[in-house]
Amino acid sequence: MPDGLRHNAPEDYPMHPWPSLKHYSGEHLAKIALPIGGIGTGTVSFCGFGAWRHWEVANRPAKGFTPVGQGRATPFFALYAAKKGAAPVTRLLEGPLPIGEWEGDEGAPMPNAGLPRFRNATFNAAYPLARLELTDADVPLQVAMETFNPLIPGDSDRSGLPVAMVRVRLRNPSRKPVSASVAAALPNFIGTDGFAVKLEEFRGRLEPVGSKAGHNVYQQSRHARGLHMTSNGVDKSTDTWGTLALATTAKRGVTHRTAWSDYGWSDALLDFWDDFSADGKIDPREAVSDSPTASLAVSIEVPPLSDRTVEFVIAWHFPNRLSWGRQPDKEPAIVGNYYTTRFADAWAAADHAAKNWAKLEKDTVAFVQSVAGSDLPGEVREAALFNLSTLRSQTCFRTADGRFFGWEGCFSRQGSCHGNCTHVWNYEHATANLFPDLARSMRETEFSEYAMDADGLMSFRVALPLAPGTSQPFAAADGQMGCLVKLHREWRLSGDATWLRSLWPHAKRALEFAWLPGGWDADQDGVMEGCQHNTMDVEYFGPNPQMASWYLAALRACEEMGRALGETVFAEKCRGLYERGRTWVDANLFNGDYYEHHIRPGKSWDEVRTGLAVGAGAKDVTNPDFQLGAGCLIDQLAGQVNAHFEHLGTLLEPKHESAALRAVLKHNRRSDFSGHFNHMRSYVLGNETAVLMASYPRGQRPARPFPYYTEVMTGFEYYLAIHLLQIGRTRDARKVVRDIRERYDGHKRNPFDEAECGHHYARAMASWGLIPACTGFHYSALTGTLTLNSANKKVRWPWSTGGAWGTLEIKPTRRNTEVVLTVLHGWLALRRINVGKSGQTVPPRTKTLAAGQSHRFKFALNS
Repeated sequence: MPDGLRHNAPEDYPMHPWPSLKHYSGEHLAKIALPIGGIGTGTVSFCGFGAWRHWEVANRPAKGFTPVGQGRATPFFALYAAKKGAAPVTRLLEGPLPIGEWEGDEGAPMPNAGLPRFRNATFNAAYPLARLELTDADVPLQVAMETFNPLIPGDSDRSGLPVAMVRVRLRNPSRKPVSASVAAALPNFIGTDGFAVKLEEFRGRLEPVGSKAGHNVYQQSRHARGLHMTSNGVDKSTDTWGTLALATTAKRGVTHRTAWSDYGWSDALLDFWDDFSADGKIDPREAVSDSPTASLAVSIEVPPLSDRTVEFVIAWHFPNRLSWGRQPDKEPAIVGNYYTTRFADAWAAADHAAKNWAKLEKDTVAFVQSVAGSDLPGEVREAALFNLSTLRSQTCFRTADGRFFGWEGCFSRQGSCHGNCTHVWNYEHATANLFPDLARSMRETEFSEYAMDADGLMSFRVALPLAPGTSQPFAAADGQMGCLVKLHREWRLSGDATWLRSLWPHAKRALEFAWLPGGWDADQDGVMEGCQHNTMDVEYFGPNPQMASWYLAALRACEEMGRALGETVFAEKCRGLYERGRTWVDANLFNGDYYEHHIRPGKSWDEVRTGLAVGAGAKDVTNPDFQLGAGCLIDQLAGQVNAHFEHLGTLLEPKHESAALRAVLKHNRRSDFSGHFNHMRSYVLGNETAVLMASYPRGQRPARPFPYYTEVMTGFEYYLAIHLLQIGRTRDARKVVRDIRERYDGHKRNPFDEAECGHHYARAMASWGLIPACTGFHYSALTGTLTLNSANKKVRWPWSTGGAWGTLEIKPTRRNTEVVLTVLHGWLALRRINVGKSGQTVPPRTKTLAAGQSHRFKFALNS
């Protein structure tokens, strides 16, 4: 790896209670912005050098928005340190500003740029845990800033807290005591979120506006003390109205200000710095401001050769989330936030976090350690963990009733592509495997009158507020079929037949919709030939491997679900269509190298069923543009990935499947993009390595192929890597993942923000699927069967079933294999365990393991 970048091993942090997966330093700190916040709460980003930016907590994305308070200061933490016998020093708890922030029309453009800061900084991360280490020869203390938001799979409530929890760890390496103090400053920015701006005429720049009559008060409870921030002027019905809190768990040595001095120029910051630098304490000030800056300081003695810590909580509470933001065709309505129904205000959330800090941290660390401390390849652990940040970004939210929703991603000031987009969310594997209640919520929305019409058309973008008949009347072929496969997944992981039965009438209609006149498979031959809108945002005409794989997977899933529910006739029909379809696809679409698309133009739009053409694709049905044609597509067998995970079998000829993946690597991988033509969005540049969406190795490229064919998108690359792992091509898979993560290295791009159509793109959460693809872990609550790969050496792997998670160790010997299964959260019922192709054990009775329990299973391996 380049200088300033490395994967940490467990032995790299033996004295620290937090695992650390990736180490960044030097130029690799510049782009890091790790989102801190809960599922559905919004986030604030902790930057690689220590700044707190991108305050995306007020119900919308807000990239680049950092609130500015009195004295033109933005939020910060600062240290006062006085070693016995030496002059005291005061420092911003940040490292050097990245070089790119040194120049602007008035010097360095960011507020706080001129404050004294540490000379040296390194950043260690294992999402959601971040640790910034700061050192300076002039400062008598070594400092580590540790921040996180609880992430506890299987518990969406405890993983949905609107807080940033910050611990400042002070180490005194000398033999003399040091008097220290840590201060935090946070402007009351209620009413301002970076969306509403006004022109500042002197400099000709736009500045955020909206705060009015901010009011800060000191509060304390048994567990916390600090500042509660409200507004007496912002309209309580707006999405930017709410409350903020800045608190500490310290019981002694706490001083505070509810506001800074009302001086001209930037002298309010000067006054604060002088006051804090005098003795590490802050004295009260009186001022009237629309955005008064709240400040909190904790004084502490650090004995020689010792550590001491100070803990802070930043909390927020903004209840008025709007329905998919501001859409041009409808007035937004307030749909609310689930997290704000759990707490009265931000102070209540801060107090809750302070009260439960120890348990929240312990359970979060246990989860992170299960992944970071495993024997999986470093790039796999990194990709799987770091992309979980998308679940907590403004891409995802929960309405007041608790339902879970997601944009495709986030633009800088608003969500990107609304409506739980079925064809994008098909690809992610994190939600179901870690938070099954949220995944089931999505299925319950999809298979309902809110998203489906009487014929079975499933809108691939659901409207809010939820109401029958309000969603856009357009269906996506891959999205609708993928939802059926995901329904099978949620049923398998939960074992809940009653839940499946409640959704089955809608699910059955969703599949039968494909067979209607003018539809995707109107002749019911198991092959989609009709007008197929899909995740490339266009319509394909004629049979193609991408839609075929999703359709075949859906037929198999519906066959299994139908049999379980006693729908034998329907199940047999699904089986017959599947057999005919797979035979035809192998015989006709496989060209000896890969699967390709046979374009079949329509005769007229009158023959295309209403709701199948969205309008972004071809205008002339008799000569359609934006087709794949003879291209080699990166995810040509996308549905097979999900089918493998569901143990639905190999949908097509295995030799063809393997050949197609080899072809993608051969034709689509580029090790240098300097000479690559791309007329669309550029996610890869220069000498980077990546896999193209499509190539045309045999020529015959349509004059105007589907729009994204020259692009690179990480979600599709992860799907390729997962598929490679599933067929045993581990080395190739690791290279694909390694290439992605080398592009998101902190120097060129943010390691916690993989973009596609917007930041924090949902498809990139496919990366969680790398873990079960590596380990072969599969659990069926329907049968109590656990399956995993064998290993030729001792390994430790993480596992998750949605409702439970933990670790497993495989210890092979010459004659047998021992598996130690540990449950760290939830419970697991086991009736059978399969290891590889030759090891199986059947316990004499169902073995149920609860959190904290382990069990050893021994397998006699067959020759």
